[in-house]
Amino acid sequence: MALSKEELKAAILDKAINAPKPQLYVKDFYACDPDSKPRAVKNAANELVKEGKMSFWSSGSTTMYAAKGRAKDEENR
Repeated sequence: MALSKEELKAAILDKAINAPKPQLYVKDFYACDPDSKPRAVKNAANELVKEGKMSFWSSGSTTMYAAKGRAKDEENR
């Protein structure tokens, strides 16, 4: 059974904060809930960006997601 939207957002945020890499592709979040459709995962990640809990990060050729401030921390090292 798929997670509720709030549970899915919490799982995505937890993965973004605790992942070894600071930036993640949307496909990296699919494992947070294998029962959710990819579109639901992407919508939940985008809502986290709108809420200011996550941010977009661009490598120039692709857009990734990062926990708020985490990608910036990596750039300052």
